[in-house]
Amino acid sequence: MGLLSLKMLPPAIKQYLVITGNYWAFTLTDGALRMLVVLYFHQLGYSPLNIAMLFLFYEIFGVITNLVGGWLGAKLGLNKTMNIGLAMQIVALGMLAVPAEMLTVIYVMIAQALSGIAKDLNKMSAKSSIKLLVPEGAEGKLYQWVAILTGSKNALKGVGFFLGGLLLTLLEFKGAIILMAALLAIVWVFSLITLKEDLGKAKNKPKFKDIFSKSSSINLLSAARMFLFGARDVWFVVALPVFLAVTFNWDHWWVGGFMASWVIGYGIVQSFAPYFTGKNQGKVPTGKSAFLWASYLTVIPAAIALALHFNFHIQASIIIGLLIFGAVFAINSSLHSYLIVSYAGNDGVSLDVGFYYMANAMGRLIGTVLSGWVYQNYGLEACLWISSLFVAIASLLSLKLKQ
Repeated sequence: MGLLSLKMLPPAIKQYLVITGNYWAFTLTDGALRMLVVLYFHQLGYSPLNIAMLFLFYEIFGVITNLVGGWLGAKLGLNKTMNIGLAMQIVALGMLAVPAEMLTVIYVMIAQALSGIAKDLNKMSAKSSIKLLVPEGAEGKLYQWVAILTGSKNALKGVGFFLGGLLLTLLEFKGAIILMAALLAIVWVFSLITLKEDLGKAKNKPKFKDIFSKSSSINLLSAARMFLFGARDVWFVVALPVFLAVTFNWDHWWVGGFMASWVIGYGIVQSFAPYFTGKNQGKVPTGKSAFLWASYLTVIPAAIALALHFNFHIQASIIIGLLIFGAVFAINSSLHSYLIVSYAGNDGVSLDVGFYYMANAMGRLIGTVLSGWVYQNYGLEACLWISSLFVAIASLLSLKLKQ
């Protein structure tokens, strides 16, 4: 009965399910791989800053991939860019399934670069595809589908963190990598068979110069996104895990578990973002919504920084503050994800989405580098003040978005 009802689903829903399944499978391996690398290299005696540097190429190539990937998606079709992304992740995993003595810093950085390219090809393809599967004018449905895809992805990334730790314990590093590569290969073959050939291919062949958006709304939203994600990663990527380990004396399982739980909670809130922003009243977000929610977020890192400065219940302030930040940030992120898909043109949608996620990756890169450098030199409080400043800039940029 289940298989029969699946066959009777409309083609757009079937494609959405395949794309979402691909994205979920990829996200699980992406989260697990990140935790495997962090924990394994921590065991080998690497410092937190050195471990963060292993992900530097991952973020740098994310910027490049989103810029070029949108153009490729419009030229080749989103089915091809999604399948190329899955294949590249399998190759990146294969590169890490080598004897331990071969896993030098440079070698792992190259494998992570490949994984970063794969991740952003997959993400850009998934987000762009939704625009093409929802009927034109059905903005409420578009917002809900984007929120579910984005939220479930982040929740699964958190599950992936747990999975990485579990696989490392049960199978050790090499065994965990081989198992993930084998399972992802099965998903890849299924995707090759089921994804439609022409999904997302632009009718007018895009030129390479078209990778830069000509829409002022998309440029403003992209700039706001860059500062928004810089604001998260400036204290979340390196500063917070090191602070938790050093100041509260948490071991890496506690730190990893807490970070994973945060990401899962963040993803769940993202999935329900439409209900927090007026879905029940039939509202869809506008530029004003993005401004208001970013304004609320600006206050939170500043409040945690003040608690640190005045030595006010530091552990409770950081844990509670982080949970509130995560919930409000999740709504901001979901609003942005909807607005970009809504603003993007139907023909060659991936060009606009790719440019926007390039800005997202640039924000993560800036945040990652600043997180290590600012924390090492000035501490967590300085990271939090920079976070608050970045969100304030994102808020002001959102004021100029079309209402």
